[in-house]
Amino acid sequence: MNPRPLRTRPRIAATLALLPVLALTACGSGDTSGVTPAGAQASTTPTDDPVAAVRKVDSAAALLPANVREAGSLRVGSSIGFPPGAYYPNGTDKAPAGQDIDLADAVAKVLGVKLERQDASFETILPALGSGKYDFGTGNFGVTAERLKTIDFVTYVNDGQGFAVKKGDTTLKTKVTDLTQLCGLTIGTGAGTTFEATLTAQKGVCVKAGKKPYDVKVYAENAATLTALQQGRIDVIMSTINGLRYQAAQPASQTTFLGEFHRLDVGFAFKKGSPLTKAFQAAVNELIKDGTYARILKKWGTSASAIDTSRINPPEHT
Repeated sequence: MNPRPLRTRPRIAATLALLPVLALTACGSGDTSGVTPAGAQASTTPTDDPVAAVRKVDSAAALLPANVREAGSLRVGSSIGFPPGAYYPNGTDKAPAGQDIDLADAVAKVLGVKLERQDASFETILPALGSGKYDFGTGNFGVTAERLKTIDFVTYVNDGQGFAVKKGDTTLKTKVTDLTQLCGLTIGTGAGTTFEATLTAQKGVCVKAGKKPYDVKVYAENAATLTALQQGRIDVIMSTINGLRYQAAQPASQTTFLGEFHRLDVGFAFKKGSPLTKAFQAAVNELIKDGTYARILKKWGTSASAIDTSRINPPEHT
């Protein structure tokens, strides 16, 4: 679900360095960072390291193709720009952190390979998998029927789609359960996400209900989405459940989470037919079995999104 991109303009990078708690991405579902209110303080990044004790598991590593085992490395395209999934707590010149970072690093250790991580805009990662630019992608990519046509997924959490408004805004007084509640409003979301796809596909619901259509503004950077909300250029953000919940817990963001709208499995993304999926599934299940998985999710406050077992290409939640 989850899921925006953040690749870097100097002004945006500086903002994130000063206030990492405000950056959010997309889910593919994914979730937004922006102007820092006066006196805002950044939250403390968790310092425990459940990945440190992870060791190679030969039975899982044996599932990798021989050429990957020989090379000893995998290229991952990462959308980094939202806590608790993936963000830069200390600026873009330092290492990223977050749930997705820890899980990918832990899987790599189970498989006995190193990761070559490349930052990429959220909307560019899935197309790049087909071209072979990356071996897999991370970015809170939600599993949808449309994506399953061209992408393979190995699931690692259950997240989804939700909404948030500026703190104190009473335009939406209750949880959004039907998109007709958004009629007449302006919604901000991330480019290439399940949020954009959902809003676009359902845009006719307001006319059918005899109401003014909602307007959708798409942003390529999460920072821009939150800034637009803070400045009143949009009325509501649609993004990931975990990202929006985390964001609303940070006083500096000045947002209110309106609750879940639609759940989606989230997974590592691969080109269709990738020979890597069984190894990744085995690695995630090893992490679940030995308790590392639960410790990672607890670290990032996402335990409610835990899954019992990793699956390859499960059907989209209905």
